[in-house]
Amino acid sequence: MASADAVIPPSKSSRLALSLNPVFRKGILAATNNGLVARGVRRYGMRVGAARFVAGETIDEAVPVLRSLNEKGLRTNTTLLGEHVTDEAMAQEVVGAYRSVLDRIAAERLTTNVALKLTHLGLDLGEDLAYANVSQLVAHAATHDNFIRIDMEESARVSATLRIYRRLREAGHDNVGTVLQSYLYRTKADLESLLPLAPNLRLVKGAYLEPASVAYPRKADVDANFVRLVERMLRAGGFTAVATHDERLIEHVISFVRREGISEDRFEFQMLYGIRPQLQVELVRRGHRVLVATPFGPDWYYYLMRRLAERPANVLFFAQNLVRR
Repeated sequence: MASADAVIPPSKSSRLALSLNPVFRKGILAATNNGLVARGVRRYGMRVGAARFVAGETIDEAVPVLRSLNEKGLRTNTTLLGEHVTDEAMAQEVVGAYRSVLDRIAAERLTTNVALKLTHLGLDLGEDLAYANVSQLVAHAATHDNFIRIDMEESARVSATLRIYRRLREAGHDNVGTVLQSYLYRTKADLESLLPLAPNLRLVKGAYLEPASVAYPRKADVDANFVRLVERMLRAGGFTAVATHDERLIEHVISFVRREGISEDRFEFQMLYGIRPQLQVELVRRGHRVLVATPFGPDWYYYLMRRLAERPANVLFFAQNLVRR
């Protein structure tokens, strides 16, 4: 039986890099709310590198990027970047914007679905409000035979997000999925509780700065839990979106599904726009289904900072462009 222990261990040089990454990541995420950093990145970011990770500030800018990815055989999702809305009228504006995005996707005949955050739809104003807003969008997506992915946010919002997902499924909406994060201790139990729904789940490692009281502090433990969750989900049914850029984990999943006789239409690999594009295309060439998360919008700052925190190479790319400016 395959397990997380079967994952090929990293090389000695990779282990050194991994040992530094948590400190590096914590520093970047901690700097995100620094006023000076925020002003500088917001002022120059799109011109010096943010466009590598964000498909523009408008849907008009995003459409050609989405089409180009589709033409390479890649599926896509898109997100209107934003979160933590604390005004009900603004949340309604976001709902309207997403309805327009869904209409535009259909008009352009793109192979693109939508991923969104519940705090962008008013979760911080109340769970019922967020449910009402997202249910409107899930219903509208269904008229276009499209799909909504509810992204996962900080650990304090996991329970509310999963309750809303359950309510949507109980109301008869099948064109909706959500996300589970392998760095949280609770995720194993969350997955087991969702399996009776035959859910469509994206499994990720996690991008927020969480305390050791709720999340594994060591990357090796996060990776091991990620593999356990992916294997459990693939065996159980539903649809599994395996969200990682780690080739070791990708190859492990490919070997696992072949050994278990799991069909290609039961899962896909998901990656981020601007990260490992050659790997994305190579996986398609090998016959695997790959989706590229391709966000857009003027509120790109927090998204960019999370991408920078994930890999030192991303910061180097950004810094080099800043120096060349």
